[in-house]
Amino acid sequence: MTAEWNAKVADIDIDQLNVLTLRTLAMDMIQAANSGHPGAPMGCAAMAHVLWSRHMRLAPNHIGWSNRDRFVLSNGHASSLLYALLHLNGYPVSLDDIRQFRQLGSITPGHPENHVTPGIDTTTGPLGQGIANAVGFALAESHLAARYNRPGHDIVDHYTYAICGDGCLMEGISSEAASLAGHWGLSKLIVLYDDNHITIDGTTEVSFTEDVCKRFEAQNWNVLRVTDGTDLDAIDAAIRLAKSQHERPTLIAVRNHIGYGSPNMQDTSKVHGTPLGAEEIRLTKAAYGWPEDAQFFVPERVAESRKARVAKHDAAYDAWKADFEAYRAEYPELAAEFERRMRGELPEGWDKVAQFEAGKPMATRAAGGKVLAALHATLPELMGGSADLHESNKTYVKGSGDYSKADRAGRNLFFGIREHAMASIVNAMALYGGFIPYGATFLVFSDYMRHCIRLGALEKAHALWIWTHDSIGVGEDGPTHQPIEHFASLRAIPDFVFIRPNDANETLEAFKYAVTSERPVGLALSRQNCQTLDRTVYASAENLKKGAYTLVSDADPEYIILASGSEVDIALDAYGQLKAQGKKGRVVSVPAHRLFWEQTKDYRDSVLPPSVKNRVAVEAACEMSWEKLIGDEGKFIGMDSYGASAPAGLLYKHFNITAEAVVKAVLGK
Repeated sequence: MTAEWNAKVADIDIDQLNVLTLRTLAMDMIQAANSGHPGAPMGCAAMAHVLWSRHMRLAPNHIGWSNRDRFVLSNGHASSLLYALLHLNGYPVSLDDIRQFRQLGSITPGHPENHVTPGIDTTTGPLGQGIANAVGFALAESHLAARYNRPGHDIVDHYTYAICGDGCLMEGISSEAASLAGHWGLSKLIVLYDDNHITIDGTTEVSFTEDVCKRFEAQNWNVLRVTDGTDLDAIDAAIRLAKSQHERPTLIAVRNHIGYGSPNMQDTSKVHGTPLGAEEIRLTKAAYGWPEDAQFFVPERVAESRKARVAKHDAAYDAWKADFEAYRAEYPELAAEFERRMRGELPEGWDKVAQFEAGKPMATRAAGGKVLAALHATLPELMGGSADLHESNKTYVKGSGDYSKADRAGRNLFFGIREHAMASIVNAMALYGGFIPYGATFLVFSDYMRHCIRLGALEKAHALWIWTHDSIGVGEDGPTHQPIEHFASLRAIPDFVFIRPNDANETLEAFKYAVTSERPVGLALSRQNCQTLDRTVYASAENLKKGAYTLVSDADPEYIILASGSEVDIALDAYGQLKAQGKKGRVVSVPAHRLFWEQTKDYRDSVLPPSVKNRVAVEAACEMSWEKLIGDEGKFIGMDSYGASAPAGLLYKHFNITAEAVVKAVLGK
């Protein structure tokens, strides 16, 4: 049958043949899985083919090449299109992989996952996240180009492309991210907008009548329009025009038709997320001039065109390698640093940061600012900023420059009041390679970022979140700014490490852990002062990496007090009062629950002996996440309500989070 099928399509133009192959592979994938979204792949296939075949610099034989173009499918439900693109462009995604679309254990899951499928730059699906990721990729490229490029040697010089849909542009994150991209003038960012006028509920008229193009023009974007999404040359011309300007990012609004070519489902909301069905697929293939009974069919001429494209990409890679060797000969130190960063290795001696002096009270946010500044001096890959809270978060690093259109080499980022976009941009910088990026805000505003935090953990983005004002210790700002349930919520995210250090030196160790971690890490830091413990009396802060450790203990303890953050001071005060009464006990610092549960059972039992049932945990937050640590007979002292507006010290007393309350709990009073 293959010969007959090839004969059937022999007269179709090679570009159109590639487009039809993309469409039919997507249709067949979704039909075989009886699940998926055929409409967008069918509508976007033409512009995707033009982009991937005529413009993108790919790396199918050199996956991970730093100077490849980046691609983001923001409307990740169109993943079948991306898998078809990868297959037709020489990536290790086989027809067998495509046949296993949406099946358990396959490399072709329902939405693109960067750690599952070779050639995918970022995990997408939650709409709007991809656009912000694309901004992060473009930001990363511009910064590295400014730091490493030298006359005659543009070792960092590529574009970031994204495809998005109406849903992406309805989400608020897209507006936040687009505003930043325009402000920063990220001219190597080109977004193709699948303007198909359809969402799940019907036409966009039911909820989305704004002029998208005018919005992007107001955000300092170059805006182009293609009125016919099947006109390959018009799409090509628009992308070329976008690449010819060097001041602004570009949005290309392409008028597409969802479910293109389907006689009964084109331009309907039904084709968005429903398989076409065998009969509609037959009719659609007939309308395309395609063999009606062909499934997962890649014509011979399409396979041959793939070889030519792969050879072109290999040649581009070889040319870059030759230029890099010349660059290395002329700038050996820069070349070595660039390669080290891209390998994800750290320079020798990066962690030689001085310990904090014992006895001097210090807010952990203040300690964090000092540690961050010290690490900036030895780690050029550290780059980040705050959502308009540099002064409060202590994240502005003097001497590191401010990133802007005028200074791409600056490492302090100003995200403005855009926590959601900040988080997605930072994730993308982590995925780009060569960065340890960070973002900062108040802990209570981590709610704005939560989906990005979750997505970053899923896609293994090595990002650092610096959250200050971590409790009712915020004080007078009141309950709107006092996190209560946030500790438990963040501790619940798989593959995410939430750390709440108890003093300046635990804060130092928390930053060290975050730098070396392969997982994203969030630090909760205090506004109020904490005692800087004398580590000749108490256990070393280096134990932080174990998640929980015995801070101080008597032989054969009768009780255990567990605490995190600023409440460790309360625990130690209670321990002192109980010791004066002749009670033998132990205080355990618990900065990172997840890390503790990852330790061996022997270690966990050494810290929390199963025989000691009298356990009291104290934390200025809700109890959830402490239950397994304290056991059925344990007690918790913390919050079961929102906070209030008052000085921090009064609030701790008002909510009975005190050493006296801990003592009573230990004594069973």
